[in-house]
Amino acid sequence: MTRILIAIAAILGGIAAFVFSGVYDVGADTPHWPITRKIIEVMRDRAIAVRASDIRVPDLSSDQLILKGAGQYAAMCVGCHLAPDTAESEIRPGLYPQPPNLSKHALDPQTVFWVTKHGLKMSGMPAWGLGHDDATIWSIVAFVQKLPGMSPQQYKDIVAKAPPDEEMKAVDGKADEHGHEHGAAPANKSNPGAGHSH
Repeated sequence: MTRILIAIAAILGGIAAFVFSGVYDVGADTPHWPITRKIIEVMRDRAIAVRASDIRVPDLSSDQLILKGAGQYAAMCVGCHLAPDTAESEIRPGLYPQPPNLSKHALDPQTVFWVTKHGLKMSGMPAWGLGHDDATIWSIVAFVQKLPGMSPQQYKDIVAKAPPDEEMKAVDGKADEHGHEHGAAPANKSNPGAGHSH
């Protein structure tokens, strides 16, 4: 028993020494060690799967829901997750891990809803649920389901028709090219101080 306790203490001491040594590079421009990346990916995927498994997916076929989601996606998501025929953005090359290109990769709606609402720690993915209600998040999910295979022109057309994102206030009082306002705190009675990062 004493030997086991000594072994556990030695392991914990080694972990503590590693953590406090600063030897592990946390810079976003340096990839994780392969084993570290694998552990994080498995932990992330299992955590999402467990939490998303009980989410009930509503009817996502409404044209109005998809149209609203197009506007939300253009305002909040396209910089990281791209649009059809868009290879890169200003922010995307500096993100690690790289966000999935949602114009090419289809994800199940439960996963999209959970990740959009709750975000992902230490990934750059914000918890949009802090400033947007579930109905708005489901509109994004509805649009994302239609995004793969959409042509660049179809994307531009649907975004141009989308209603403005009323929950996001502009810092400079100007809307973007899609009529969407970016930046400061969303109108959220339960969390009036919550803001967004883009």
